[in-house]
Amino acid sequence: MNTESTETNAGRSPAAGPDGAPDDGLEDVVFDVFARGCPSRPTMEHVTGRWGGLVLVALADGDMRFNALRRRVDGISEKMLAQALHALERDGLVVREVKQAIPPNVEYRLTEFGSGVVERLSGLVEFVEANMAGVLAAQQRYDEAKAAAEA
Repeated sequence: MNTESTETNAGRSPAAGPDGAPDDGLEDVVFDVFARGCPSRPTMEHVTGRWGGLVLVALADGDMRFNALRRRVDGISEKMLAQALHALERDGLVVREVKQAIPPNVEYRLTEFGSGVVERLSGLVEFVEANMAGVLAAQQRYDEAKAAAEA
């Protein structure tokens, strides 16, 4: 990761698209998620936001229809799921496929790029879940100390 902010990288496409195909000779472009105008920042927000990461990890189980995804990501509203799916589809992480049936149905699946992101996110999810006892203990200690300081 390049930590220097470079104006020349803002607004450019990645060297390879989500399908792995080169994008218009930009092989040498370096993106910097820390730079304000870098196009990698919104994608990072879509992946790490409240719902995007959960939707992606849910899709690791295989193709899913909208309502199945909504049941899997407990607590997400229909509106927020639709917004998350649109953003992830636009970023090339998810594919929306309309199946010609009666009635027609729509399924969502990960792209190759989305699968790569999920590989990394899954490890984080597993690590957080495995360490929740320590997190809950730390939260309790913090809350007790804060309450004592305010008393």
